[in-house]
Amino acid sequence: MDRIDRKLLAALQADSQASLAQLADRVGLSSSACHRRMRALEETGTITGYGARVDPARVGLNLHALIDITLESQSREAMERFEEATLASPDILECSLMSGSADYRLRIAAHDMADFDRLHRECLSQLPGVSVMHTAFVIRPVKPWVGYALG
Repeated sequence: MDRIDRKLLAALQADSQASLAQLADRVGLSSSACHRRMRALEETGTITGYGARVDPARVGLNLHALIDITLESQSREAMERFEEATLASPDILECSLMSGSADYRLRIAAHDMADFDRLHRECLSQLPGVSVMHTAFVIRPVKPWVGYALG
């Protein structure tokens, strides 16, 4: 990966709907060379997909929470069962294996507190092997994630 690939990735993160000609212009390549680099980045798995950033409030997701999970056991089997359950749940937006006091951190979004109660009862409390669960509600995002610093 060279400087041009990094510029191309930064441009795609900023505006994945930019035309090939616009992207090529931003990184200083011809359209065909830009297209070849994009395909190579896709084939190597560097680009894993394309998508739109959605304003959660506009789709009614007004309550956001980060949930720290400690498992009863840190055996390979226990961790695999937990991870498989999180992957199977569309209500869990992110799951990260952590260092420190918690084993995992989850991110969820809900419509309101009643919806969070439903998520807690039907999803979070059903996760296998959970010993301790600590929930922190996001008051206001200050700097939402929009991509990696590549430029």
